[in-house]
Amino acid sequence: MLSAATRALSRPNVARAFAASARQVRGFQSATLPPLPYAYNALEPYISEEIMTLHHQKHHQTYVNGLNAAEEAYSKTTSVKEQIALQAAIKFNGGGHINHSLFWKNLAPANQDGGKLADGPLKKAIERDFGTVEAFKKEFNTKTAAIQGSGWGWLGYNAGTGKLEVVTTANQDPLISHVPIIGVDIWEHAFYLQYKNVKPDYLNAIWNVINFKEAESRFAEVAM
Repeated sequence: MLSAATRALSRPNVARAFAASARQVRGFQSATLPPLPYAYNALEPYISEEIMTLHHQKHHQTYVNGLNAAEEAYSKTTSVKEQIALQAAIKFNGGGHINHSLFWKNLAPANQDGGKLADGPLKKAIERDFGTVEAFKKEFNTKTAAIQGSGWGWLGYNAGTGKLEVVTTANQDPLISHVPIIGVDIWEHAFYLQYKNVKPDYLNAIWNVINFKEAESRFAEVAM
């Protein structure tokens, strides 16, 4: 039988995310920085224009550059030792590219789709698995704020149980055990310029710009 992780990766959403950044080793193609689907100032006052500009143009671009450099080096070597040595860079930068590509789509301006969870399958599933939407947000914020150092908080779909669960990943590790429905970056570069070291304030604010319509679409792909 397929493991839950394998089934999760077989889902179209995650498969597309990995295909966008994980290249054929011997047929190297460059990863590229995806454009934001909104202006840099569109998420204010919840996430500042300065943060969004630096986060996208500098931090995400750095992961793209690092992934391309590592994959190009991997494609040129026949040394197993060198290939093994490059895997950490591919995991870190590839994960950063995957996670951020999902993250940008997870967000939307508050005067558009941001913060609005409509009645439908996703809301019903959240209420089924967490009791209430507010209880879900509380659990999500608590577990994400508790991450030691840097990482990501996720609402993930467990393909083995058919349930939604709050999980976390360290550093730039992509979510493999579950299908990502909502992901929130808890690296300091995502919030420090605006919220300093007060993670709970950032996490409370970000719900105002979470794109639940995108989350609903991701959920619909896997909850069949």
